[in-house]
Amino acid sequence: MSRNLFAGPGDRLAPGFWAANRMALLALALGLAVLYVPTIIDFIHGPWRGDRNSHGPIVLALSAWYFYFQTRRLASQGETFQVRPAPVAGWTVLVLGLLAYVVGRSQSLALLELGSLLPVLLGLALLLAGPAIARRYWFAFFLLLFAVPLPASIVDVITQPMKLAASWGAEFLMYTLGYPIARAGVILQIGPYQLMVADACAGLNSLFTLEALGLLYMNVVRHESVFRNIALAILIVPISYCSNVIRILILALLTYHFGDDVGQGFMHEFSGMALFLTALMLIVVVDGLLRTLSLRWSRARGKEAA
Repeated sequence: MSRNLFAGPGDRLAPGFWAANRMALLALALGLAVLYVPTIIDFIHGPWRGDRNSHGPIVLALSAWYFYFQTRRLASQGETFQVRPAPVAGWTVLVLGLLAYVVGRSQSLALLELGSLLPVLLGLALLLAGPAIARRYWFAFFLLLFAVPLPASIVDVITQPMKLAASWGAEFLMYTLGYPIARAGVILQIGPYQLMVADACAGLNSLFTLEALGLLYMNVVRHESVFRNIALAILIVPISYCSNVIRILILALLTYHFGDDVGQGFMHEFSGMALFLTALMLIVVVDGLLRTLSLRWSRARGKEAA
């Protein structure tokens, strides 16, 4: 038997949430779709189409999946929470989000247009359920930040040192392997070929995507060790760097041995997929090592306490 989730203040979050409030939730979903589906379509053909923000749709999909996953998790666990709507905070956040959307949409400001989705969703959560339940979805809200395109000035400042570092790493590895390699800034000269490390190989979009994937992995797995969670979140940064260096190395080797058409053709796009597979495997391996270290640390502390 289902119970109404939003019957009034003081009621409890119940497994019958979807059935009892289907029409209200469908109306809200329709309203959000009217506002943000055109925005998402425009972004797919605009900001997200370029190398700098190509991670956007992936992160948005991850955030949407986590909203669903967290709802199913709470329902399966049978947890109950007090429904205490916060109308003042909810309306304030919702109105600010809608104003940001109107300004961003009318003035073509990507940061405000898509960024407004976060306060709009948070405002609705506060109005319908209250802070206690909204906090259960904090990670989904946090993931949305990774989908919002950053201003070009900020991206340029961050990307340039990342391109230099990735170029240096690829040059060092190729020189160690005995290849005729030289570097001038972000330009690699290998044999008769000259390669420039572009923004796509700098690692900013892959860093955002991998950081989002890594944080999602930690929230789904739910490690109890704080050390393990913090260490894995920090180590995703060097993992992303190593993956991008490997990508540049592979492209340089393909170009040197098979020509520019191979290195800059299909294999260039395929190397991006290989980068994420490599990085994900490294995340799993590093997490396994951290688990071993965490267990040894816990056992050592247990022996000391005894």
